[in-house]
Amino acid sequence: MKVLVIGAAGMVGKKLIQRLLDGNSPVHPLSELILYDIIDAEKPFAKIPVKIFSGDISKADQAKILASEKPAIIYHLASIVSGEAEEKFNKGWHTNAHGSWNLLEELRVISEESEGEYKPKIIFTSSIAVFGAPFPDKIGDEFLCAPQTSYGAQKAITEMLISDYSRKGFIDGISIRLPTICVRPGKPNLAASGFFSGIIREPLNNMEAILPVSDQVRHWHASPRSATHFLTHAGTMDLKKLESRRSLNMPGVSCTVEEQIDALRKVAGNEVIAKIKHKTDHKITKIVDGWPRDFDPVRATTLGFKSENTFEEIIKVYLSDDFEK
Repeated sequence: MKVLVIGAAGMVGKKLIQRLLDGNSPVHPLSELILYDIIDAEKPFAKIPVKIFSGDISKADQAKILASEKPAIIYHLASIVSGEAEEKFNKGWHTNAHGSWNLLEELRVISEESEGEYKPKIIFTSSIAVFGAPFPDKIGDEFLCAPQTSYGAQKAITEMLISDYSRKGFIDGISIRLPTICVRPGKPNLAASGFFSGIIREPLNNMEAILPVSDQVRHWHASPRSATHFLTHAGTMDLKKLESRRSLNMPGVSCTVEEQIDALRKVAGNEVIAKIKHKTDHKITKIVDGWPRDFDPVRATTLGFKSENTFEEIIKVYLSDDFEK
């Protein structure tokens, strides 16, 4: 089975690659792995052939190159993150929307030329940013998409494209709406949600962290480990079970920033908590105010998707998987 990972140099992409190759992944047997991003991904140790490409997914010629590989499974993780997509309007739309459409069009052409013999499975990482306020106490599977950011709109449009191309039989697609992935290892990125990880990661690494919003902000989280399990589980699913509804809200943990900090205190103590400094950023506050806070993801859990149950568990995953003493 040939698998393509688009966005392979990113944090989730790297962890997905590790899981695909660790011998325990349900996605098997792998015959070849193709890695693509704006920069060359690190070449993993693997007993199977690995191809590495780099380029700009917003360019139509890149979609043709990737589609010509005819992968059986395509993990589409690449995107301009939320804060950058809001600041750089054209870049966000070209990468997040046009790039996805270009890829789907090239896959359609190959599917039609093969008279339907080639129909790849596509797993697209969407976002809870497809929803917008006002919210119920918990967002159920019937809640409408009404994004309030360009990033959310770009994700929602790609979801609809994947649904329609699946309906027509060109692909077999699923969009998984990820919670905010936390705690992200490494350096901060330009995502507006980055502080959710920063207020945990930086203090644990003996660094000051800035909290730009009220500690009463409530949000929906899952660990990087859960994200990779979502992706590999989707790779083995019979997507006919989704019927015509090709998008799923992933499970996660709903908690306030205050509850995040309390969980950190339980794990690491008051000295670590003292590294968190509150400094309001009205731009980030405005973005975060338009994000959902809690979910009731019945469809996903019924289909076998699982996540952590508490934020303390999420911190412990970071300490186990990514913390370097």
